[in-house]
Amino acid sequence: MKKIVLAGGCFWGVEEYISRIKGVIETKVGYANGAKENPSYEEVCSKSTGHAEACYITYDEDLISLDQLLAKFWEIIDPTVINRQGNDIGHQYRTGIFYTDKNDLLIILKSKDEEQKKYSKEIVTEIEPLSCFYEAEEYHQKYLKKNPGGYCHIKLEY
Repeated sequence: MKKIVLAGGCFWGVEEYISRIKGVIETKVGYANGAKENPSYEEVCSKSTGHAEACYITYDEDLISLDQLLAKFWEIIDPTVINRQGNDIGHQYRTGIFYTDKNDLLIILKSKDEEQKKYSKEIVTEIEPLSCFYEAEEYHQKYLKKNPGGYCHIKLEY
């Protein structure tokens, strides 16, 4: 199984969208690539931790390639906007691709280059190795499955 962490604004919608993709084995939401150990949601929202709301994804590369998974991810974000997706504004809502396998970097960069052709503005999605990931509180996990009418900035049908 392969792993990747994707940040695309509010993590509720990213998790729900990604979890529906064939080949995705597990998702969990949390806080990635910030400075504070084991932050709470309130701390992340205070904009003092440097973390991004993100989705940790385990997938079966025999069923879906990283390139295919990233193509789905690009569809649900505006990669040209800094620190905002939908109505959510703040550093924690930035977009990012945080990889766990350095061999994935070339695939990620190629995917970004292909995506860039669709935009006149520069893509600002962070591409970095995953430095840390802390699972969010239980009430955030599978939030939109538990609360189907909950807020989501992502169109969940594809």
